[in-house]
Amino acid sequence: MGITYYEKDRLFKLDTPASTYMCAVTDEENFLGHVYYGPRLTDHDAAYLMRTGEPPFVPSKSNRERLAFYDTFPMEMPTHGIGDFRDDALAVRSVSGHSAVKLGVVSHEIYKGKKSLKGLPATFGKEDEVTTLDITMKDEALNMTVVLSYSAFEKVDAITRSVRIINNSSDDIVLTRVMSACLDMDNENFDLLTLHGSWARERHINRRPLTRGFQGLSSIRGECGHQDHPFMAIMEKGADEDRGQVYGMSFVYSGNFLASCYVNQFESVRAMMGINPEDFNWLLKPGEEFTAPEVIMVFSSEGLGRMSRTYHDLIRNNLIRSPYKDRKRPILINNWEATYFDFDTDKLVGIADQASKLGIEMLVMDDGWFGHRDFDDSSLGDWYVYEDKIKGGLKYLVDEVNKRGMKFGIWFEPEMISPDSDLYRAHPDWAIQIPGRTPGQARAQYVLDLTRPEVVDHVYGQVKAILESANIEYVKWDMNRPLSDMGSSALPPERMGEMFHRYMLGVYELQERLITDFPNLLLENCSGGGGRFDAGMLYYSPQIWCSDDTDAVERLLIQEGTALVYPLSSMGAHVSDCPNHALGRVTPFRTRGYVALAGTFGYELDVTRIPEEDRNMIPGQVKMYHAYNDLVRMGDYYRVSSYSQNNEYDCYMVVSKDKSEALVTFVQVLNRVNFHSRKIRLKGLDPEKKYFVTFVDEDEETSAKNGGERTYSGEILMKAGLLIPRPWGDFHGMLISLKAQ
Repeated sequence: MGITYYEKDRLFKLDTPASTYMCAVTDEENFLGHVYYGPRLTDHDAAYLMRTGEPPFVPSKSNRERLAFYDTFPMEMPTHGIGDFRDDALAVRSVSGHSAVKLGVVSHEIYKGKKSLKGLPATFGKEDEVTTLDITMKDEALNMTVVLSYSAFEKVDAITRSVRIINNSSDDIVLTRVMSACLDMDNENFDLLTLHGSWARERHINRRPLTRGFQGLSSIRGECGHQDHPFMAIMEKGADEDRGQVYGMSFVYSGNFLASCYVNQFESVRAMMGINPEDFNWLLKPGEEFTAPEVIMVFSSEGLGRMSRTYHDLIRNNLIRSPYKDRKRPILINNWEATYFDFDTDKLVGIADQASKLGIEMLVMDDGWFGHRDFDDSSLGDWYVYEDKIKGGLKYLVDEVNKRGMKFGIWFEPEMISPDSDLYRAHPDWAIQIPGRTPGQARAQYVLDLTRPEVVDHVYGQVKAILESANIEYVKWDMNRPLSDMGSSALPPERMGEMFHRYMLGVYELQERLITDFPNLLLENCSGGGGRFDAGMLYYSPQIWCSDDTDAVERLLIQEGTALVYPLSSMGAHVSDCPNHALGRVTPFRTRGYVALAGTFGYELDVTRIPEEDRNMIPGQVKMYHAYNDLVRMGDYYRVSSYSQNNEYDCYMVVSKDKSEALVTFVQVLNRVNFHSRKIRLKGLDPEKKYFVTFVDEDEETSAKNGGERTYSGEILMKAGLLIPRPWGDFHGMLISLKAQ
């Protein structure tokens, strides 16, 4: 495995356990072309797939048809302005005003390990885990160098790509478009799968045929956003969870992005991913370089399920850095839906009193503890304690919570500033705005200009002071509005197009400083729920609040789409009150617990006011979490059936790496009259093992009705299936434990 260069064929072969990626250099003009990406190959003799032996020939053989060559050749880094009329990955504006770029390979380097990307999140790996190929290309006319980095992982079927651009000339160059990865291949009647949504219904799966022209998704909100997600998968027409070829691309970035597919007149598809070129340009002065974010590519010949498990393993082991990635997270209770802004020290201590007796391990104080904030229209930026509300001060409150055997966490929204704040009155120019225009508010707030080092320093200083003032062990980092009115009083006009990206670099710097100074802090990212749930943020925090919609039924769809790419351990999921605050639905407390178990697990309610019957279930749910969280956090995820497709029930399972244990979650969304029990074929088990099957958290009568406790072979459970009785009513869940005998 790893990376091999075949000098005779001028071909690079990148191998992972079950996939191969190949690209090659042409003999004339040193174009870098895509050769192959798919199931693992032992042979490498495939450069003919670039079709350089058929017209239109390489330009040096037939210069009269140079444009036809450019418009058909499968480029690894397609460029603008020379005759490739498909979408391009790199465009510039030279000092003479021209936009053309033409690249030729000049050298390469293969080495063990993987370098970090300056100022950016990226995957990492030891020398025995990953091998990297750097291909250096050059535009001779511009005297500009482009380095394409490919890293092949040894234990998972993942290949990462990134780009670095160096201005070696004596003139300025403006980058107007920089994509991080391009994949050129024949369109084999593919489908395109993407994730879409809105606030409170993020990451719903959307699959459609890949047809002629442009398709894809993007964001210009300054974050990936609730609406579209920086991931796409190209799939064989018949591919499903378990069968068929799938090509996944995930962007390790949290700002504006573009993920596009273009099918041309020759039925070839060009898939690209990178920073959205809209409102982007980057002034590259002589000697300077620009590093583009990373794309993670995963190939699976065993459907979406194998792709998901590959992403899960890579993200858990080679992207998340927090010490909590290998730890059980404390069961927390957040006071937001319990109190909103109406709380004080006594109220929070009262919640902690009751919660600690039930086995809950952490109290998180959400929005409203700072400045003079009693509603969402003030005080962002004033990160000092609101002592009329937090009587006795923050340390007193934290100490009282700690006395009850609980940890303490706190909410911040460090990137924002309220017009009604001491900070805004002192520094109105620190808000992002365009001179002469009144900037638009969202949630009654502006955005701080994090392109300015003094603003980053001020924000971090305030957050650090709060965290040092008391025993705070968790931070929820929120961001509740998109970016607009992009103007900075600190950037010259020629650099204003850098603002979106510089803002994101400022966010990354803030979070890097935070986890460096507080290495044992549990950081959870959030953006109005799941508006910035992406691979980039997981480099800094091991978990992200999945959605502000905590309804158990809605969460089935949200968590299914999220788990398509991200491990269950990264999904912030809580049991909340009913009727649900987002849509008014009433679901059983037990079902809410089962659905939240597929994430970090916690509570979003006032434990002192919920029905006694619900409150009495909490110790059992706490026990359930401790019994199964190691399996949920580290096991392999299998999608058994999707409510989005069958309109009746949802079923997924997690299997331990050694196949000795599994946990099945089944939720009956809608019951149907006069039907038999459902037959569910399980996945991921060892067919040779015998499994003791238990319906968890059931009384003896219900357990007997479900068939009691029985032993079945893995082969029977996967090929013949397990019978699931139909509970009486809608929204009922079941948890089924399997233990190898």
